Amino acid sequence: MKIIDVNPFFYPYMGGIEHRMHDTCKLLAERGHDVTILTGRLPGTAEKEERDGYKIIRLKSRIVNIYNPPFISSKNVLGSLNELDADIVNYNYRWAPSYNKDLMRYDGKKVFTYHNMWGEGMGITGKISEIQDNRFRKCLNTFDHIICVSDFVRDDLIRRGISENRTTTVPSCLSTFPDVSDGEEDFVLSLGRLVKTKGLNYLIDAMEHVNTKLVICGRGPEAKHIGKLIVKHGLEDKIEMKGYVSEEEKSYLMSSCKFFVMPSLFESFGLAAVELMSYGRPIICTDVNGLPDTVKDGGVIVPPKDPKALADAMNGLLDDADERAKLAKAARIQAEVFNWDDNIEKIEDVYKNVIG
Repeated sequence: MKIIDVNPFFYPYMGGIEHRMHDTCKLLAERGHDVTILTGRLPGTAEKEERDGYKIIRLKSRIVNIYNPPFISSKNVLGSLNELDADIVNYNYRWAPSYNKDLMRYDGKKVFTYHNMWGEGMGITGKISEIQDNRFRKCLNTFDHIICVSDFVRDDLIRRGISENRTTTVPSCLSTFPDVSDGEEDFVLSLGRLVKTKGLNYLIDAMEHVNTKLVICGRGPEAKHIGKLIVKHGLEDKIEMKGYVSEEEKSYLMSSCKFFVMPSLFESFGLAAVELMSYGRPIICTDVNGLPDTVKDGGVIVPPKDPKALADAMNGLLDDADERAKLAKAARIQAEVFNWDDNIEKIEDVYKNVIG
């Protein structure tokens, strides 16, 4: 098949969507398909290049960097798609009007991959997201099939009137798995974008009643607010904000922490949880959206927005090394369920069925 994967962002911008695109495009190319990523051109990137068996075409774009990810508008999306003349197009994003408009008008075979919850966000961000998703519905209805990253996302779309027959769940997966280390250091880890939906303010409240060090890694619009909360609670000696960390340091932290804490308020799937569990570390997470189905027996699940429940779960694991070891083994087993080698064929089958 000749496959075009479309997203406004790609390398060097590498979030969860972009990692999934790289892994799947690489594997589909290895399976003999002609794969191209059509994306926006970020500063310092080439118009065309090849990477790991697939091609990248970057369109001339205007970028307004007022949020993460930034607003992007690219030229000639529809013209490029028509010129490339793919057997199947997969689109991954729904917050870029220039892409939505052209993908809606594209009359070739096309699939949409649904990565996030409908109306995901908190406060004004959630309201804007809900409005945007309602507007995107007209575009979504033009796609032949929808791939969902979790059963929770799929069920939510079905409740909103999307035909069950038009949806297939293919989770985000890992392409490699690290060696598991038995060594533990005296800290717990939180890692991800610093946004309101990650619920870190509840974790900071919980840390008043937990006697260990918390390391927070990541960047985002909530960084300053989180820093102020740490000072307000007098927790500077307990909580370290590292900001962005290299892949090497990230790997070290994940392989040496006692466990991972994920107090999310929204989580359509939780790829960060899979990545952490792959290091053989348990996770404490909230009972939201698709996260419990991702973690299963690999961790402890607590109610969202509940600092006391979070603190009790953390103290319970800190006090019980045997339970941590038990959950660590279960976490690695659960992470290995999300292996691209066992799931890439599902995407291939969706494409073949749409092409007919």
